[in-house]
Amino acid sequence: MSATIRAIGTAVPPTTLEQSAVRDLFARQPGLGRLGSRILPAAFDASAVEHRHTVLPELDVDRTPGAFRDDTGTLHSPSTGMRNDRYRELAPPLFVAAARDALERSGTDPAAVTHLITVSCTGFTQPGPDLAIVQELGLPRGVFRHHIGFMGCCAAFPAIRSAAAFAEADPTAVVLVVCAELCTLHVRASDDPDQIVANSVFGDGAAGVVVTADGPGLRLDAFATTVVPEGASEMAWNIGDEGFEMVLSTAVPKLVGATVVEAVSSLLDGPAAAVPIWAVHPGGRAILDRTQDALDLPDSAMASSRAVLRDHGNMSSATVLFVLRDALDAGVEDGTPVVALAFGPGLTVESAHLTAVGQPDGAVAAAVSAVPERVGSSR
Repeated sequence: MSATIRAIGTAVPPTTLEQSAVRDLFARQPGLGRLGSRILPAAFDASAVEHRHTVLPELDVDRTPGAFRDDTGTLHSPSTGMRNDRYRELAPPLFVAAARDALERSGTDPAAVTHLITVSCTGFTQPGPDLAIVQELGLPRGVFRHHIGFMGCCAAFPAIRSAAAFAEADPTAVVLVVCAELCTLHVRASDDPDQIVANSVFGDGAAGVVVTADGPGLRLDAFATTVVPEGASEMAWNIGDEGFEMVLSTAVPKLVGATVVEAVSSLLDGPAAAVPIWAVHPGGRAILDRTQDALDLPDSAMASSRAVLRDHGNMSSATVLFVLRDALDAGVEDGTPVVALAFGPGLTVESAHLTAVGQPDGAVAAAVSAVPERVGSSR
């Protein structure tokens, strides 16, 4: 008996940011120094991001100003407390929307959910979004709840790994995992290269999965974790006075390229290129390039990772689930292997081997793919 992802649901905020407009907004900020003026356009233009979504409508220059941008076009940097207030207000609807989408696509009655695992690293609040899911979707009041916080971009893997353990221990378990990240809450105008890169790639979004023992979908075959201690200072996520602060040095892609082959070796029976679908977390274009080169993968294997980076940017923990959804959107044949991996602070590489398990006619359930639900009114 193996646990299976029965469906993937997704949700994004209603405001879409065009990359060129965001680039120009940050480039116009007063006080931007010579270094920032040189780095900023290059970082945005080389990001391979075309558009992404945000919970902050004021980051769209065509929308009404707000706490992050005044009517002169100047960006402000609210306190961490104020940013977290926005998280407390805006995160629960995204959690609920992604959870609802996953439940509906899997045909799961919310009352049947036995375990709820929530994931987020972009804010803190209690009572948390897990209770919003329980109350708004009608989950049992006694559902087991567990939260995985502040683990960064790779956090979906320990969450799904926990869900698989619950399902394999109890064949009647129905586990709902929901990752939601409001990364754009932590943008600020800056000359710091790490902050400029963060401003150029991060977006907001949420994804949910339903995991049970067996059934059609994506069978969870094996997981692997690799820690690269020399990368600890190169990728980090800390709490500052003006939002959470990202450390994402230019050494990260090189470290990923040097370690990814070993990191996934236990999941493979042959060459990496023999696996047709690789759901690689698009932490940035260079990370995808280094991963593809190191594993000697064809462009087709990485197409979904690049598409999600282009259309959504880096949504931290939720992103790899968007990639899986995109990869399966057209449907895959029964028995097709998939490898998923993501990178987080530490430097940590999390990976998993999955297999598409179809209906009796051999077609994988369409529920595993979805167009992201928009939360609220569109622009």
